[in-house]
Order: sequence, then structure tokens, then C-alpha cells
Amino acid sequence: MIYRCCSEKRRDAVADHPTLNGIDYLEVVDRDAPSGSPRQRTLLVRLLKDVPGTLQATNVEIRGGDRDSPVDVLWVSTAADPPGSPDTSAPERGYLRALPDADQVLVVRTGTYGDFSPYRLRLVRAADNPSPPANFDPRMAEVEFTFKAECPSDFDCDRRDHCAIAPESDPEIDYLAKDYGSFRRLLIDRLTQLIPGWQERSAADFGVVLAELLAYAGDHLSYQQDAVATEAYLETARSRHSLRRHALLVDYRMHEGCNARAWVRLTVSADTTMSRATTFYTRLTGFGGRIVPDSADNDRARSLAPQVFQPLHDADLFAGQNTISLYTWGDQECCLPAGATRATLAGQVPGLQANSVLIFAEVRGPQSGHMDDADRAHRQAVRLTSARPGVDPLDNAPITEIEWHVDDALTFPLCISAMIEHNGTFEYVEDISLAYGNVVLVDHGATIVEELGPVPKPTRLWASHEDGCACEESTPDAVSVRFRPRLKEGPLTYGGTTYIYEGAGEARVRKRAWFDPEASAASALAWDMRDVIPCIELAEQVAAPILWMPQPDLLSSASTATDFVVETEHDGIATLRFGDGILGKRPDDGLKFSATYRVGNGLAGNVGAEAIAHVVTANALIYECVNPMAASGGMPPETPAEVRRRAPRAFRRQERAVTPADYEEMAQRMSGIQRTAATLRWTGSWHTMFVTADVTGGGAVTEVFENRLRDHLERYRLAGQDLEVDGPQYVSLEVDVQVCVSPERFRADVRAALLEIFQTGKRADGRLGFLHPDNFTFGQTVYLSAFYAAAREVPGIESLEVTKFQRQGANTNQYRAAGRMTFGRLEIPRLDNDPNHADRGVLRLVLFGGK
Repeated sequence: MIYRCCSEKRRDAVADHPTLNGIDYLEVVDRDAPSGSPRQRTLLVRLLKDVPGTLQATNVEIRGGDRDSPVDVLWVSTAADPPGSPDTSAPERGYLRALPDADQVLVVRTGTYGDFSPYRLRLVRAADNPSPPANFDPRMAEVEFTFKAECPSDFDCDRRDHCAIAPESDPEIDYLAKDYGSFRRLLIDRLTQLIPGWQERSAADFGVVLAELLAYAGDHLSYQQDAVATEAYLETARSRHSLRRHALLVDYRMHEGCNARAWVRLTVSADTTMSRATTFYTRLTGFGGRIVPDSADNDRARSLAPQVFQPLHDADLFAGQNTISLYTWGDQECCLPAGATRATLAGQVPGLQANSVLIFAEVRGPQSGHMDDADRAHRQAVRLTSARPGVDPLDNAPITEIEWHVDDALTFPLCISAMIEHNGTFEYVEDISLAYGNVVLVDHGATIVEELGPVPKPTRLWASHEDGCACEESTPDAVSVRFRPRLKEGPLTYGGTTYIYEGAGEARVRKRAWFDPEASAASALAWDMRDVIPCIELAEQVAAPILWMPQPDLLSSASTATDFVVETEHDGIATLRFGDGILGKRPDDGLKFSATYRVGNGLAGNVGAEAIAHVVTANALIYECVNPMAASGGMPPETPAEVRRRAPRAFRRQERAVTPADYEEMAQRMSGIQRTAATLRWTGSWHTMFVTADVTGGGAVTEVFENRLRDHLERYRLAGQDLEVDGPQYVSLEVDVQVCVSPERFRADVRAALLEIFQTGKRADGRLGFLHPDNFTFGQTVYLSAFYAAAREVPGIESLEVTKFQRQGANTNQYRAAGRMTFGRLEIPRLDNDPNHADRGVLRLVLFGGK
């Protein structure tokens, strides 16, 4: 099932259908198995109608489990006509024939029984064709079950999901403050001492005027005297240019902030396209959803200074994607659970394909059904990985099956339909939540085109005397003027980028892009500040214009490289700096540039949800726009105080890997790694550095992860050393705990509380369980006292004793006597307490007392 529904009506609808058949439920024959029948290897699949005579073992597929050996199907038959000996015994055949409605029971005999994990039995048309058999409903052609349904358990078999509450972040508080003393007070105090009889304090008094003139002159001379010394040091520099260049000396790149991004959905009256030249405004009073460019309305709207957003890509828009209903297959009171990555849409949505972006949004309150009660936090953008049109065989209703990126898994349960109470009566309400297409990614900033004017011609000459004789005539050299044009508008937009790969094999190239169109929707709103670049480019005003592109610096620019640097001051005005003919090309005298740049940066772009409300376009088919979620990512420029604090620290940061400790430090800078251990070995012809990674969450070191870590370490790797990545050596633990429960407590409640603490996942309050893989790492000592302390959190325990504390299979009491277990530098303790994988550690709880 895709949805978790309170009222599942499809079963009755299929049962009433004249031809459609389906699975009603499945039973595993365990304790009730008759003589000669193997336990947990006979499955009774109850169908809604008689079992077709064409079903064979190849039509039954069983998947699931955590063990390596699969569960094979030996034979299938109807319960009314079971196979004879040796497949079945006489008591077993009598047991099967005596079942109620035996003609509707499909008997499946498996080669082995499964483990404790959930399994899924599926009826297929053939081994190589996953479609359901003829006249079988696709929604009821499979069923989930467990071979261990009759195993004893202290808990209710109903599984409940706990919603973890994310911890709140502390607000950022700026405690910096500055003050400035004046010379005026000093001079007036001095005049008072020199002329004791002078009592005048009027602003027009000659003495006061003289003091203020001298104070002004003194302040000006003081600034001139200290300016060079002040700008010469990082701690005292006041100009942003000076701070940036000082920080660059220690390989620290000062950032100028970043603009915000948002997802905007468009509403169109017919299929059309949208270009990147489209502009969006935040909400203005007295304007419609669409504003015509180069009109009086547009001029009036711009005069109101709205925040301007522009799309990062072209888009094909479809009227059928304006509003899309979620399909529940005839069931009621349904919701899409948190963590979902697939769903079914009503109708065959035109233009929907892989890499399309949809927005799920709650539009009505699940309790009241009113639009004003909808939770605006229940909105999320997802990027599809597949979209398959189809039909519901029950009524031939058109549908579209969609799946989206796993990183875009829903972070909240999304209600689809509900029963709403009105004055004692209940009304069924659909479309509590909807899906929206025609979604485009926009970012903050308005495009400006500005003519920078010609490069000034030289006004000074330099007479060089290479022979040392000033009397000899020499040809003076023209001294080129430093071309430092300033942009008229500001603040200049800085946008986040990422890297994508194009091509395959040796032709694969790495390319910078604003976002990855094949990655998750969440990744488009996240980037590294080191990859933020200014949104500006220059074009020479010649017959064949050449583009000049911005660079962080010109230190690696060739003498012919058409590069330039953007330097922004505290007031937001940007100055362009070109090369000198050695590091970067020097612009030719008289050359004219046309600058195309964007204006809008920082926190101003972090507008709220539904703040973007106007689209500026000449396309009359686009008539409405809105951003369902708030814009995010806007950051202010780095302050001088932050640069002074971070630059020296960055200088002490190691940026090369020579020793094993260096490799460990560099590898841990990559996300998804908790800790690493590096070992240098001689492999016969050269040295190889073996990097062992402890993946966050206890994940495996897959081929994808290994390649990602290799790419990350490549820039730090020492030449002449090979690099290998492998996984850690896990050491399973075995712990037995005896617990005495208070008389007023139920043992089952205490056991449940203990297992809630001693788990490998997250607890209900969001904290990591005691046995979570992130609580253990390389060479970590495991203390016996930690188990006592964790168990003592549970109320209702009178006493407890750890009776076994050892490495699994060690059969020794030395660790329990010592109160701790130590491990090697490449070993990680593990205690998963998984009944399907007893070799990964076992925790036994023996409870007595209580109720």
C-alpha cells in the first residue's frame, strides 16, 4: 500500500466486481500444522474469489528478509484439491480440504521458512513479468506477512511511528559595539586651562569656532597619518578591500553573502513555455497576478521597491499541472505517511516526467475542512525520479504513478482525505492536500544592464633610463591607467553553485552550474558558501564580443585570460578590478564594456510563504504565481569581526595529507563520516594509505561512498601514495541483564522502556538510542557502568545486574570483572540486538517481579 487509510473500501469493491480477483489475507501454518506438515513453510493465501486453475509456482513470488538465502516456492495448489504424496501427508490433505471455502484458498509450500523480517507475497504473470495475473486487481495482488506471526511477544503487534521533535536552535545575538572620541572636547578643555577667564560656550564664539576648525584639521591629519598603518594589518583594517586581501594571504576567502531561493508554482490557462527572462515580484497592493513588461503598471510596481526574483531555468508549463489531486484507489480517510517516496495522482498528468518538480501542500484543515485551517508547514517540493501513466482496472480511471528522490522523502504525514464533523454529522472531504506542478526554481535579484564606458587612455609617461644616464634621450613609456569601474546599482547578487558531471568515461567533464537538475529538490536550496560566485559578466562592445567572467582572484589567471575580480565595500558598491597583463589580461585602451549583473542579496530575499505574487511576462497564458514555501538561503556579507576571527584559524588548518593522522582529519571533513582511521602499508611497489571509514548511522562502505571519499581526498593526497578505502572491523557484544521490577509495575512496560533506551535507532524524544551506531567508533572503550546508568533511567526498577558482559562467543568473565572492554584501533563495538542477525550482538533482558 502507498497510503495508510482508515477506511479501506477497495476490498469490498473488488469482491463485488464480476471478474476481478484479489488477495484477502494470508495465514502461515505454524502451531496448527498437522502431522507431516512442516511448520512455517505452508502459506494459506485467502482470495476473494475461487483460485484460478492456471496459477503455478512461477506465478508466486516471495521477497523480503535480511538473510542471504531466498525463500523459494516448491508448489502451489488449491486447498480443495491438494497434491498427493510425497508433497503432502494424509492428515495434511484432510486439514486443507476442511478449510472454509477451500476453493478460494491458494496453498503455497516454500522450500524454507523465513526470518523475523517482513516478507511480501506477490502474484505475477510470469517470472520475468511482474504484472499481476489476468483478472487480478493490481492493488490486491500482493500481501505483506511474517513467518514469525505466532512467535511469543510482550507487545502489541500494531506498529506505531513516533514523530521526533526537532531541537530548537538558539538565536544568534550580536554583542559587538563601537565608540568614537572627538578632538573638540580636548581642545576646549585645553583652551579653558590656557584662558581661565574665557566663559563663552556659544557655537558662534570665535574660540569655539577656532577649536572646531583645529579639531577638524587634527582629525583629518590623524586619519592621513594612520591610514596606511591601519590598513596594513588584519586586526585594524577597516576597508573591506583590505580585509579581503589580508584574508587571501592566509588562503581564506571572505564571502559577500548569498541570495535566497524559492520554489514558485505558476498557473496557466493553456500549455506554454516560460523563459529565464521572466521576473517575479513580491506582493503589491492594487496589482493583478500578471504584469505586462514595459508598461505603466510595471513602472509603478518597480517604484514601490518590491523584492525581485528571477528563474534559474526555462520551463515547459502545462494547464493539466495547475492543480493535481492525489488518488486513493477508492479508499477514504487516507494520508501519505512521513518518509514516503511514491504516490498515485488522479488522471494522466500531461508533461509529467522524471526530473519534474511537484509541490505537495495541505490546502484544508484535516479537522475542520476549512482552507484557513491548513497547516502551511505541511508543504514540500520533491523531484520525481519516474512518472508512469496508467489506469485503475476497477473503473478504468486514469492515474499516474510517481516516485521521487529519496532525499526528498516527506518530512511529515500528509493528510489526503478525512471525515469532518459538522453539528453532529460527518461529511467526507477529499483533496485535503493537493499536488502542484509547473514549479520553477527562482532566486533573488533583478537583472541590470549597464555601460561601463571606455577604458581611459594613458595620461602619464614614464621615462626609463636603463643605462643609468639621464642625459641620453629615451622613449617614454605610457603608464596605463588603472581601470576600476564601479557599478551604479547594488548590492550585487551572489549566488550559490554546485558541480555537475557531463559525459561518460574519459569524456566526462566537471562543470559548474547553479543547481543539479537531476538531484533532489532539497539539494537545490543547499550549497557551500565557498561555491558562491557573483552574478555578473562583461561583454566587449565589439563586432564579435568576448565575455569576461568573474574570478575569486587573479593569482592563477594567465596573461591572456579575460578574468576580473569583484570587490564590494561595506556600502554594497562593487568595484571591478582587472589584470595587469601578467596575472590576467589588461583591457585595451578605449575598450568599452557592457555589464550584465543582478542586484539583490542577503537576508532581504528570505521572504515568507506566498510573498511572491506577481509575474512580469508578456505571455498572456501565464496569469498567476505563488511561492508555497518561504524563500531560504539568503545570507548577509561576512562582517569584519568574523573575518578577523576566522582567517587566522583557517591558516592553522591543514590542507595536505602526509601522515595517517592527516588523512584521518581530511576524510572527516566530508559529510556522512563519523570518524576514520588511516594506516600506511607497503604493498610491494609503493606505499598505500588504507583509510577505514566509520559511516554515520552505521551505514556500509558502498562503491558510491568509496568513490565519493576518493574524490574528496584527491586534492589532499600525497604524490606517490596510493589510496584504498575499506570498512571497519565490527566486534559484536553479548550482554545479559537481570532486572528486578517493582511490585506496582508491569514487567512488559519496564521491558518496553528498556528496549526504548537500548535501541539502535532514535528514541521518541529525538535522542539517539544507547546502542545507536553513532555512539560507538574506532578503538572506543565500552564501560559496564554505562549500561547501569542508562537502565536506571527507567522508573519501576528496584535493582538490576549485568550477568554477562563480553565479546560475543568469548565465554569469559574478565570484562565484567574489569568493568570495561577495550578494542583495537580498527575495531568498532556493535550491539544491534537484531533477531535476524544474532551475529551482530545480543542483548538479553531477564525480568522478574512486578506484575
